[in-house]
Amino acid sequence: MRQENPKIGWRKLDNTAKIFPVIANESMSQVFRVSVTLKKEVEPEILQQALEDILPHIHNFRVKLRRGLFWYYFEENGKVPQVQRESTYPCRYFDPHGNRKFLFRVTYYQRRINLEVFHALTDGLGAVNFLKSLTERYLDLLGGSSEYWGPADEHAQQNQEFPVEDSYLRNYREMHHRSYSSSPAFRLEGNYLPLGAEQVLHGYVNVKELKAVCRKHEVSITKYLAAALIWSIWQEYLDGEPCELPVVLNLPINLRAFFGSDTMSNFFAVTLIGCLFRNPDMEFETLLGMVSRQMDRKIDKKRLEENISYNVSNEKKWYLRIIPLVIKKLALNLVFRLKDRAYTTTLSNIGPMQMEEEYASEIERFHFMIGVSRRQPLKCAVCAFGDEVVITFTSVFADSHLQRRFFGRLKEDGIRVRLEGNEMSGARRRNLYPHIRPVLILRKGGEAKASRVVKKVGHTGETAAKGLGEYLAGRRDWKEELNRRLHL
Repeated sequence: MRQENPKIGWRKLDNTAKIFPVIANESMSQVFRVSVTLKKEVEPEILQQALEDILPHIHNFRVKLRRGLFWYYFEENGKVPQVQRESTYPCRYFDPHGNRKFLFRVTYYQRRINLEVFHALTDGLGAVNFLKSLTERYLDLLGGSSEYWGPADEHAQQNQEFPVEDSYLRNYREMHHRSYSSSPAFRLEGNYLPLGAEQVLHGYVNVKELKAVCRKHEVSITKYLAAALIWSIWQEYLDGEPCELPVVLNLPINLRAFFGSDTMSNFFAVTLIGCLFRNPDMEFETLLGMVSRQMDRKIDKKRLEENISYNVSNEKKWYLRIIPLVIKKLALNLVFRLKDRAYTTTLSNIGPMQMEEEYASEIERFHFMIGVSRRQPLKCAVCAFGDEVVITFTSVFADSHLQRRFFGRLKEDGIRVRLEGNEMSGARRRNLYPHIRPVLILRKGGEAKASRVVKKVGHTGETAAKGLGEYLAGRRDWKEELNRRLHL
């Protein structure tokens, strides 16, 4: 096993990453997952060796998060991460003191290898590059290859040394910019699962069938799926009637293709695409045209430069930089809440996964999913491999009405869909994930289980205050109070 590295270095978080440690907690993890399903059962010992082989060459992942006076920062982590069997719901929160302080975890289940990443570390493309390297090394070891980047293979090592830079700063230029919208959008409501539980539903569709429909409408796959999701929300939640608030999607945009970057740090922007439904007779084709025109207008290099300018300009203001982190956390949480209410849900299309032919033959498919919370209760993530597109919904709702409405929309256009999910989903096949202990369904806005506990033990803060008042007034003995509070 590789020895721990005594040399410790540190670096700043990239411009976008700075928000994630501030807002992340047990109920909003800011974690996403990419996974690969192989054609054979995963051998954990070989997977552990593959992880130890590649990690020294991917510097961005070999860090832990530290708290500074003004900002969080990364410090090199010389420990060795441990591969574990998947045993809980996907995209759980990273305990800063657990997981050997790494900001990613590698798990496995049956034939699937999972990589879960805290968003401060990287974005979807960075995680994909890591998973591809891990998968390639695992398959090499499985095939009997033991050498890894020896002196004669220097070119391969150079190709695998992924760069780490803040591409936001490198591509920043001072210019007129727009701030993010904070106008409220329509919010999804439903019957919540208990805290920690999560519904996962995958829809598998054929690439050729999906592309044929998109060519018919003269739009890209992302435009079509975005319109289908907005349409489904309107039909399922609003019964196709006019509404006062717009249905808005949050679309992450990979900036590397626009600015020629290959950084492993975060380098993405978000744009809001939506519709305020006033006409109950609107056809899907009309909505699709509106969505297509919005995306053409907003996903433009100049608009993206304005986005970068806005984000980085705030970071460069000296009077903001010297504010202590404890105050920044309060302010950034407030700003995030205002921006968070400006969209209904998130749709992220990470695109096709490319693997060398020698490895692709050993792979069945990839999955991509995003963590959810009560404030962000449902998200949709898309990826493709070979002749299959996988559309994954993660949700904290007990039902899957919206998801089925969405896939029903695809079926109406002649796209066949096969569903698969975890035990919380309504899919016919639900053995893709480990069985988690039975959970109770909580009604929206309520915490049924917590309420029962409170009734049983009392409201801690309220009863403590009453107890202290009774003690100061002489109506309760201090020994009795200690016995009750400390169970002496």
